[in-house]
Amino acid sequence: MASRRRAPRRDPVPASRDVLRQVRRIDLRIRRLVDSRLAGEYQSVFKGQGIEFAEVRPYLPGDDVRTIDWNVTARLGDAYVKRYVEERELTILLVVDLSASQRWGTRGRMKSELVAEVVATLSMAAIRNNDRVALLVVTNEVEWFIPPRKGRRHVLRLVRDLLTFEPTQRGTDLAAGLDYALRLAPGRSVIFLFSDFRLGDGWGAFAGRLAAATARHDVIAVHLTDPLDERLPALGLIALQDPETGAIRYLDSSAEGGQQAYRALASEDSAQARRLFRKHQVDRIELRTDTPFAGELQSFFQRRERRLRR
Repeated sequence: MASRRRAPRRDPVPASRDVLRQVRRIDLRIRRLVDSRLAGEYQSVFKGQGIEFAEVRPYLPGDDVRTIDWNVTARLGDAYVKRYVEERELTILLVVDLSASQRWGTRGRMKSELVAEVVATLSMAAIRNNDRVALLVVTNEVEWFIPPRKGRRHVLRLVRDLLTFEPTQRGTDLAAGLDYALRLAPGRSVIFLFSDFRLGDGWGAFAGRLAAATARHDVIAVHLTDPLDERLPALGLIALQDPETGAIRYLDSSAEGGQQAYRALASEDSAQARRLFRKHQVDRIELRTDTPFAGELQSFFQRRERRLRR
């Protein structure tokens, strides 16, 4: 099974000058965005995994007696209490679907290019809060893994690799990706899952792995869409080719019946995704290739913060 294979350690295609310029533009734009709008929101909704032991200190009047360390107290003859601090550091695992349906777009940028910008934004916010970031690229198999690290150079590497990486496969198997992620992610991690969620007959396997992932980790779905996912231009009889399978279907895009048939194809997967995420209480961010993503990310953080306060 693909989910049991070790992720290949091959290098992405070397970055061209155009790609390096694109990485620099993204870096400048994202740093301003994170500093001005998102750093505080990120910190408010991802506060770490709990508490960890820091030290023992002498008991002071007013301390909770339940924190007394009786072993140290008995050994030293005076009362000592345990002190705990919030465990701040998190591992953020970015699971990115780079199947063929992700590598296109009709409004100035491909879905995969949108992913690179959002990955840069989330990663920059994470490292500003001392969190580690890892990247896992999947198609219908696990293609590439970059272990969790900190630092701006690491973020730029993630962006560069996403812009230059050439997958060997065209299909989608998010169940394999989540299965691999479950074996990698330490403790309780935050998993961002980037995809257009065009899973076809893969929903059953994905549902099982999603249930396992949400039992251990905080999973957030980033649903990527393009205007052409919802409506075709009226061009008469056209041939539609599935980018992942190569299957061709003919449809009259000028007839309302043809448009309805096309919308039904897209809405079936979207409805499946919404039902499954609602069942497992997975937060969902919907991003479009034709609209700025910063407002949607900020809205997500604000919604999540309000919910956590309840």
